Amino acid sequence: MSNESNDEASVFSDGFAVPITGLLALLFAVMAGMTVFPALSGSPGDVALPLIFGAASLLCFRLRQRALAARADR
Repeated sequence: MSNESNDEASVFSDGFAVPITGLLALLFAVMAGMTVFPALSGSPGDVALPLIFGAASLLCFRLRQRALAARADR
């Protein structure tokens, strides 16, 4: 029982999702780039860390694109 309309009850109604997910995508991409060379010169198991950071970066970028699309649909 809320007095808010459906548009205002959205989790991302204030527009925080786009800048936060963009910054997270950038952060994970930088971390992936910083860990590539040490991982390549180390053991084969160390390659997983840059791959995880890269996947997290792509996930954050995808979430950012979905938030932008949801904002444009309003």
